[in-house]
Amino acid sequence: MYRRHGEKLGLVFLACDLTITVAAWLIAYALRFTFWPAPDGVPNLDAVLRPLPLLLILAAVAYRAAGLYDVHRLRQLPSEWGVVLRGSGLLFLLAVAAVFYRRELYESRLALGTFAALLPLGLVASRYLLWGALRRARSRGLNHSRALIVGSGRLARRVSQIIHKNRWTGLEAIGFVEDDPATRLPGLSRLGSIDELASIIEQQDVDHVFVALPLARYGELCGVYQALSQLLVEVQLVPDIPSLTGMRVRMLEVQQTCFLSLREDPHAGWRRVTKRGLDVAGALAALALFSPLMLLIAALVKLTSRGPVLYRQPRTSLAGAQFSMLKFRSMRINAEQATGPVWTHQNDARCTAIGHWLRRYSLDELPQLFNVLVGDMSLVGPRPERQIFAERFCGSIPGYLQRQQVKSGMTGWAQINGWRGNTSVRRRVEYDLYYIANWTLWFDVKILWLTLWRGFRQDNAY
Repeated sequence: MYRRHGEKLGLVFLACDLTITVAAWLIAYALRFTFWPAPDGVPNLDAVLRPLPLLLILAAVAYRAAGLYDVHRLRQLPSEWGVVLRGSGLLFLLAVAAVFYRRELYESRLALGTFAALLPLGLVASRYLLWGALRRARSRGLNHSRALIVGSGRLARRVSQIIHKNRWTGLEAIGFVEDDPATRLPGLSRLGSIDELASIIEQQDVDHVFVALPLARYGELCGVYQALSQLLVEVQLVPDIPSLTGMRVRMLEVQQTCFLSLREDPHAGWRRVTKRGLDVAGALAALALFSPLMLLIAALVKLTSRGPVLYRQPRTSLAGAQFSMLKFRSMRINAEQATGPVWTHQNDARCTAIGHWLRRYSLDELPQLFNVLVGDMSLVGPRPERQIFAERFCGSIPGYLQRQQVKSGMTGWAQINGWRGNTSVRRRVEYDLYYIANWTLWFDVKILWLTLWRGFRQDNAY
């Protein structure tokens, strides 16, 4: 039968979160009136304690609505900041509404602000400690569950490796079932055929079943699910979907009908607004920071070679739309007149006196901040390519066209991992598609931070 550890853990998390909420409320009161004395004096402690029952009710509602208690073995240690900020932010709004509705409540905007700052810090710290304690308990054999794999192919091997490498789940793969007695799965024993699945689960006291059959054998799923229909075990279907196409499975439910979303607009709705806001704010800040350097580079380009300071080159971006990408000119005028469109290479003779230096440190890219401001580009995204190269790669590299699901960027996941310049285009596409499939605003912030932290110098930039 089901082992309801998730519900118990959810209650433990809830109890700890409510304790942290009370502590943050009282500490905010103490800090407010210790360091910033009020003209009307310190309010009575009873006025601070009286709203706590209501606050705890609102906290339980807010935290539950934010998804803080969606505990499952296969859920990794969450990006706690996201769910905690949602939960604490909702609680703060509810608390402010309650303060204005109930006039007798202890009121202090500074104390409420301090509470709003302390609460997420306390919640994140406590939850990291709890997750750490849970991992240690599972490493000692507590809170374990027995898992069985249906299948023995590539997908089944992948599931076995994931279970083995992620001991924090508390899962133990005890074996696999397969019709062919000659099949092997490294590290696991064959326990029988699929027809014997029900009896194997009962005899082996299995809690989780992972159905990892290849797409060609999906006709056998009816028999598998029929065998599982009379058993109280958790069942996960591992879909056989190619991993190099930038797809990420999400489940949608409409009128009790499930849809598996394999590809969707990563910047739909409010996400487009937030990404655009980050682009504008980041571009303005970067222009303010780098404007003296940009003026110096412009002067050096003008003084060291004949021709304009800026170079405009047609590039492709979102949905294949073309735009004029700005760069500081780093090559001689008409550099491609004899060769046609070609990539630059090490010690390229077409570069100007300071062109090599500008390209090596990516300083020729700084004018693209103006492309970001007008909306042609984003700060983060796949690097824009020239149309002639894009057409060539579309025919030879699977998934290349999917890079155009989003705006091109000044920096990207591929670039900070070393895949830029004269490197493998195939690997670059893999990193770009991973970025698109897993995009979040925090992912953009991480990439921008790594770009600054690691510096602009690139060994493969010529």
